[in-house]
Amino acid sequence: MTCFSEITSMNFSLYGQWMGLVSVVLLIVLGIVGFLGHVVFSIVGWVIALLVAFVEIPFCTRLCPTSPKFDSFLSYFENSWFRAIMYIVFAVVMFLSNLLGASSLIACGVTLLLSGLCYMAAAAMGQSFASSKFLGGTGVDNVV
Repeated sequence: MTCFSEITSMNFSLYGQWMGLVSVVLLIVLGIVGFLGHVVFSIVGWVIALLVAFVEIPFCTRLCPTSPKFDSFLSYFENSWFRAIMYIVFAVVMFLSNLLGASSLIACGVTLLLSGLCYMAAAAMGQSFASSKFLGGTGVDNVV
């Protein structure tokens, strides 16, 4: 399986996963950039980035020792509907940072929202959940 086959698979859960990873990078980088302007939302963004990384990258749960309680919490997010809700809630939290003043954290909210919409589309279309092989997941081969 190549990256091109994942892109052309039209599986929106893969698109949501990749948008989620873009969100992780933006949450970390823009949280550092905007730390002095929005201390609380920057820290909240880092926590969201950590949660999204564990949810989206199956390889993280193999590398980092986690408790059975945390593993059972992560198992809820094997469903696209739950992931969509999680991302939309995270997006709303990041959009709330703009109540304190415009900042670059809005980009994090937009990417989180796009990821949530991708997962919502996957769930609405009845697509099976798939995760990218590049990140330690199953890929599209098991779904198609």
